Amino acid sequence: MPDPAREQAFLSPQSWGGVDDVVIVGGGLAGLFTALKLSPRPVTVVNATPIGEGASSAWAQGGIAAALGADDSIDTHVEDTVAAGAGIVDKNIAEIIAREAPARVEDLFHYGVPFDRDAEGRFLLSREAAHSRRRIVRVQGDRAGAAIMAALIAAARKVPTIRVLEGLALQDLLTEGRYVAGILARPPGRDAEPIAIPARAVVLASGGIGGLYAVTTNPREARGAGLVAAARAGAVIADAEFVQFHPTALDVGRDPAPLATEALRGEGAHLVNKAGERFMQKLDPAAELAPRDVVARGVFAEIAAGRGAFLDARMVENFAARFPTVHAACVAAGIDPLRAPIPVAPAAHYHMGGVLTDANGRTSLDGLWAVGEVASTGAHGANRLASNSLLEAVVFGARAAADIGGLLPLPKTLAWPKARKKSALAPVEHAGADDSALRALMSGDVGVVRSGAGLARALTKLATIEATARSAQLRDMATAGLVIAAAAWRRTESRGAHFRSDFPKVDPAQARRSFLTLDDARAIASRAGAKAA
Repeated sequence: MPDPAREQAFLSPQSWGGVDDVVIVGGGLAGLFTALKLSPRPVTVVNATPIGEGASSAWAQGGIAAALGADDSIDTHVEDTVAAGAGIVDKNIAEIIAREAPARVEDLFHYGVPFDRDAEGRFLLSREAAHSRRRIVRVQGDRAGAAIMAALIAAARKVPTIRVLEGLALQDLLTEGRYVAGILARPPGRDAEPIAIPARAVVLASGGIGGLYAVTTNPREARGAGLVAAARAGAVIADAEFVQFHPTALDVGRDPAPLATEALRGEGAHLVNKAGERFMQKLDPAAELAPRDVVARGVFAEIAAGRGAFLDARMVENFAARFPTVHAACVAAGIDPLRAPIPVAPAAHYHMGGVLTDANGRTSLDGLWAVGEVASTGAHGANRLASNSLLEAVVFGARAAADIGGLLPLPKTLAWPKARKKSALAPVEHAGADDSALRALMSGDVGVVRSGAGLARALTKLATIEATARSAQLRDMATAGLVIAAAAWRRTESRGAHFRSDFPKVDPAQARRSFLTLDDARAIASRAGAKAA
């Protein structure tokens, strides 16, 4: 809930008394961890929903990957990360997150996260897909995300220099040339006046893009707002084509779809079709523990063939106690996972792409950092290794905070930058049901399996929606989708989470990351449309 005692009057640009030191957009794991690491610098965290809501971090079930076991090592963690990333992981970045993982886990423990431990105080570790060791630090089996967020919210509330402003959605970045000088945010209400918040540093921690898809495990708020604002300001976007689809979302008609954590498969659960056949054994030697893209396509193919896909977890001991979140979701849907397999389907889960950053979270625009899922560090390549996402958020949250602290002098009052006039802005309103066609388009043509024809069709329709949308939210969703589809159309091969049915093989010549701007994406859409015509 909002904390009125901690918030100042914030009704119009005229009510703001000066320039903020650091503004962080997003109150999930990446945003709050960065704020805590910036302490005691003054920080304002801007969040569209009550803090802790609308954040994918809170829904994470598996945990955080860290080489803490006696049989594990940093080098092995790096090797697994690079292998899962299908040839385009930045190994230097992978080494950073693996090396700094133990310290960041200790930070979280210090902030009050109740990680599972044994009688001797050692972290209990589990294994997930594509990990060669048990290295996932968890909380009550499948409650890591919720527990981490609860602890960080409590910790942030205790820091007097961290102010949380809730109910403000990012609309644009304020820029002066290539320098980001603050943000433009919109409060609730269709006719509400946009608010300019000048800042000496802006950190995007606004999450991913799962809400662009018809079936997603992400909160609906994850529509790519940070990605779009950065792209409109001219930032470089990297690896946008790589969208990870989780293979085992519960197929029970809920939006967002509940997630059946990968840890279940790590504990022996099997994927079967209607006939009870374990289809993954035919597709990969690792079967259910193959990389997520392989498993997602296997599940997708069974469903497309009419055979259905189910997660049989009846052999998992103490299911309800060890995986209470999944168990509760199954029961709510009328499924007893102890007696019957669970219907599953692939769902948009994580965006490996995002705003290009360096090893300290700096983007291609001065004054702008990005951390968490909105960023693309190169750590995940074409296919994120399970439980490296929460790890990446805290590692680069800490590094961005250190970079800002070393770069900016102590806070002082600065002049306001000139804000955009309201007349230049699109009307603000909630997209509501009118986003269903766009979400279906993304799932159908920019989803688990793609083709040149489908991507060209999507690009043409997305460009039209972007140009004609009557709501700012729908326009921004179309812009985000356009960037993803353009990158996918340009990559004429199949690699990791990006699969082209017309280019089903890996092309060694394309074993590199991708980079584009919004202007590039629009030019690609124009070419794709012309070629399709």
